[in-house]
Amino acid sequence: MKPRDRVLGAFDRTGYDRIPVKHEGTPEINQMIMDHFGLNNMEQLLRVVGDDFRYVDPIYIGPELQKFEDGSVEGYWGERYKYAEFEGGKYLEASYLPFAGISSPEHLDKSHFPTADWFDYTTIKMQCEKIRETGYAVCYGTAGDMDFINSIARARGTEQVLIDLITDDPVYLEIMEARFKFYYDMHERVLQEAGGLVDFTHIGEDLGTQNAQVIDFEIFDKHFAPKFKKYFDMVHSYGAKAMMHMCGCVRAFLPRLIELGLDVYDVVQPTTPEMDIAVLKNDFGDELAFCGSVCVQSTLAFGSVDDVVKEVERRKRLFLDGGLFLGPSHAIQVGTPIENIIALYRTAGSLIEEIDGSILAIQDGKDAGEINMSKLF
Repeated sequence: MKPRDRVLGAFDRTGYDRIPVKHEGTPEINQMIMDHFGLNNMEQLLRVVGDDFRYVDPIYIGPELQKFEDGSVEGYWGERYKYAEFEGGKYLEASYLPFAGISSPEHLDKSHFPTADWFDYTTIKMQCEKIRETGYAVCYGTAGDMDFINSIARARGTEQVLIDLITDDPVYLEIMEARFKFYYDMHERVLQEAGGLVDFTHIGEDLGTQNAQVIDFEIFDKHFAPKFKKYFDMVHSYGAKAMMHMCGCVRAFLPRLIELGLDVYDVVQPTTPEMDIAVLKNDFGDELAFCGSVCVQSTLAFGSVDDVVKEVERRKRLFLDGGLFLGPSHAIQVGTPIENIIALYRTAGSLIEEIDGSILAIQDGKDAGEINMSKLF
């Protein structure tokens, strides 16, 4: 089976030759995998682990994003990011919040509100056609698209954003509306240019903590639900399916999101009993497909190879005819044993263990160390 046929077979619950796979790892983990197999770039890595999805991207042509003497870089909204280093790796963290302390919409610097015109979409159809020719499912977007809590917090502060949602703060609401329009317009322009060739779009919103929801239903229905419905309806009008990244325990929101039109729940973080993949399948599996679910906080990072094998085999039994795109519950983190990563994809049946010249000749794709900055904006 070609990867796209496998993915659509899983989504439609019509069966497949093996469970579809979607990989995600930090740059350090991706480099570790590449070093292990003697690979040179991300496309080679995705081929080896058997990832069935590929992404298209418009070309950024907007104002030059500044780099500062302290090593920080500018985001689309005027915020800045700087690497926070830890043993074995580093993460970009917000280091300057331009909307912090703003108490009136009149004081917002809207010159830093990006627009969809900051991107060139003319190569989108060509990108889609190339991916379709090589047999993969076509995706567009990132977990940072929409993302009204997490990403606005990077420009205003987490505590302030949570207060804003309770108080209906007009500053936050204006930023939220601008953010929604930016990503809605971008996604629609991509779908228009693609001419029906995009299979899945990808957005995100971190609605959960480790064991509970972040906001209550009244806030969700007031501020989030109308925007998600408008977005899901637009995506469906172009023949695509909507995938939404949600960290944490988000079970309470799933019935409402299904009503609004969500198709795929990514990345399924199984940290509480009610978030167990079997429980979610039983309760929502007829209406919602899942992506991810192999825990990066427990099984992959600290379990044995046998533990990983058991988790993957369990999912293969649960989703015999489809409903799950197998992968980690977030980016695989630094410190995860390479043996566990190999076991994940080997047990899924997707790993290519004999690396031949055709794979090593592939030059497409980014280096493992490169970060798609748009995930943070």
